[in-house]
Amino acid sequence: MVCEKVIGKLKDVDIAGKTVEYVDIEWHEAFKKIHRKVTGQGREVGIRMDDSILTRGLFQDDVIYDADGVVIVVNTPPCEVIEVSLAPGHEKYVAKVCYEIGNRHAPLFWGDKENTFITIYNEPMMAMLEKLHGVKAEKTVRKLDFDRRISAAIHNHHH
Repeated sequence: MVCEKVIGKLKDVDIAGKTVEYVDIEWHEAFKKIHRKVTGQGREVGIRMDDSILTRGLFQDDVIYDADGVVIVVNTPPCEVIEVSLAPGHEKYVAKVCYEIGNRHAPLFWGDKENTFITIYNEPMMAMLEKLHGVKAEKTVRKLDFDRRISAAIHNHHH
């Protein structure tokens, strides 16, 4: 089975009488055009998207196949992240936090509360954030909400 386009979001697709199967697309794979995956039910899936996926990406609940009584839906599994928050009185550090994360070309998301942010976990990032005065950095595992992303692109960038 080959999936070649994003049909829409799961909430907008009629799934009555159809089998819904999820395929995991990790956050760092979201902007790749070609994938070879297996759904949660064991069905092999080839994904071959056009160039628009390089800027749009594949995200949670994107429907990429709807035929023959089967609907294939993207699942973005939870991953290790750093939840960053600013101590009261240190709100001016928001610019420093965002600059440092952006300077490392890491994805950045709005957190759940005011003056909180989320980025992908890695040890150098954690160490850098822990050194910033008035900044709390906590490693956790959670599902990324791409509707809350701040950075324009999620894919990795190398010089």
